Amino acid sequence: MEKRFKVLQVGCGGISNAWIPHVSARDDVQFVGAVDIRLESAQALITKYGFDCPAYTDLATALRESGANLVIDNTIPESHHDVVTAALRAGCDVFGEKPLAGTLDDALDMVRTARETGRSYSVMQNRRYIRNNRSFQKIVQSGTIGQAGFIQSDFFIGAHFGGFRDVMDSPLLLDMAIHTFDQARFVTGSDPVSVYCQEFNPPGSWYQGNAGATAIFEFANGMVYTYSGSWCATGCNTSWECTWRVSGTHGSAVWDGSEAPWYEVPEADNDPASFIWKTGKITPEADWAGHEGHQGCIDEMFAALLEGRKAETDCADNIQSLAMVLAAIESARTGQKVKIDMQEV
Repeated sequence: MEKRFKVLQVGCGGISNAWIPHVSARDDVQFVGAVDIRLESAQALITKYGFDCPAYTDLATALRESGANLVIDNTIPESHHDVVTAALRAGCDVFGEKPLAGTLDDALDMVRTARETGRSYSVMQNRRYIRNNRSFQKIVQSGTIGQAGFIQSDFFIGAHFGGFRDVMDSPLLLDMAIHTFDQARFVTGSDPVSVYCQEFNPPGSWYQGNAGATAIFEFANGMVYTYSGSWCATGCNTSWECTWRVSGTHGSAVWDGSEAPWYEVPEADNDPASFIWKTGKITPEADWAGHEGHQGCIDEMFAALLEGRKAETDCADNIQSLAMVLAAIESARTGQKVKIDMQEV
């Protein structure tokens, strides 16, 4: 039986291994080609996964010859714009790794191209598909703690990557904070309107660029979100998903990024005249039954195509998270508060 999704894999490096096993396990998927600037990398990927398809070094040729209707973009961020727009114009839908693009101009062009071609472009944001993160979102958005007014996240990990991150100008904000900023939007259901950020390189850092940052975002619903992070923190590390606190009008919720989130609200027998009210700790049961991480996001991308709707991480939504990163970097560079206005996307 003919497969519905004919997939062209573009970029055959290490990150492709987070995608291909789950995608190739679907009954409605056939891989029809692999593209990489290094032919041997594309050939090695085909051999590794036992695909029966050609290897290419030229994307235009692959799009023309393979018969693909879905492209998976696992290239480096600087290549996302050219790969995605070419695929969309060739009539393919696209699933791609974060970040959406390297610049806001490129990202806006990609969103416009998806709209003009009528094709879909969805971006990987695997943190959204962590069971405990979805439970945390439910606490915040259900009204359980009232209206959220203050959200805070902390990220402190000493990561010895080596390679390109060690020489980036803004390794923390450019390469990592996109995850956390997208989490903040996901958890609160709101988008940012401004940011003031200071980035710096803490003493003892092994990075050439700024591995530390603190940012203050204002969101459209009036909430204030503060982010503090370091990629050169030795000891007392947080989880990769950060530690979180949300303060609302009726209570507060916290999540350490790994264990189940919990919240506290005032107990029923409080005396309104009390100086500090008593609160009760409640840990709700997680009810997310889907796959987690990359697999969960990939499932949502396919479901959106099959149901004829936009995915949760559609490019027109995800550009808001990228805008947070780029505005924070601009604020740090200029020393000024920067407005974020993506209403026309």
